[in-house]
Amino acid sequence: MRWRPIVVFVWCLAASARLQAQLADQPRRQEAIQQFRAGQEYMSAEQFEAAASAFSRAIEKDRLFSIAHYGLGQANMGLRRYASAIKAYKDAIEAMRTLHDLQQTSKFEVDRQREDEIRELKSVLDRPGIRAPTRLQLEQRLRDMEEQRHSTGVAFRPPAEVLLALGSAYFRNGDTEGAEANWKAAIEVNQKYGEAHNNLAVIYMQTGRLTEAEQELKLAEKNGFNVNPQFKADLKDRQKASKAQ
Repeated sequence: MRWRPIVVFVWCLAASARLQAQLADQPRRQEAIQQFRAGQEYMSAEQFEAAASAFSRAIEKDRLFSIAHYGLGQANMGLRRYASAIKAYKDAIEAMRTLHDLQQTSKFEVDRQREDEIRELKSVLDRPGIRAPTRLQLEQRLRDMEEQRHSTGVAFRPPAEVLLALGSAYFRNGDTEGAEANWKAAIEVNQKYGEAHNNLAVIYMQTGRLTEAEQELKLAEKNGFNVNPQFKADLKDRQKASKAQ
């Protein structure tokens, strides 16, 4: 039985090598960054098809370029390709998960890759004309990435803003269960995520859970989210109608 620890050790080495093989070398990384920048320019001009192509080329150069996967998800949302957006957001989470695992064995390379992504996000945020919801999501993603610098030894958790985006893609694709699950997961990561509370309130109202909808709406407002006045009025009307029955 003494051979078992050796087998496990060899298996771990092989798994680590497979993970490390996914890291792009520097030339490919720079090509991916250039394509990502082009994708952001197209997104700013609302040329979603061109943006999707640019983000896809960035991913071909660097499979672990998580913000390129996220950008592809945004472009597909703009194109109303919701199933494709779901896949892109899931791929973004898996890229982050892989980088998190790699950080245990290849910290220098992962830190360098993360610094590239942080720099690119800051560059995007410096551009004028970014819509407020998009800016808030990017700012939260930036904070998450900066915190991940010190995440060695901590269990991986997908960022709240990516879970929010994934839930929105599910919702637009007609899957309310998938949307609800991911918005709840976003709140587990960040209990003060007002937009996720608001979105849950919408689902709860649509499915007749009016008390829960009111609770989530209050939490959304408490955490700084500007709830649509029409939504608040619709919820009150539903509550009145329910009591009258």
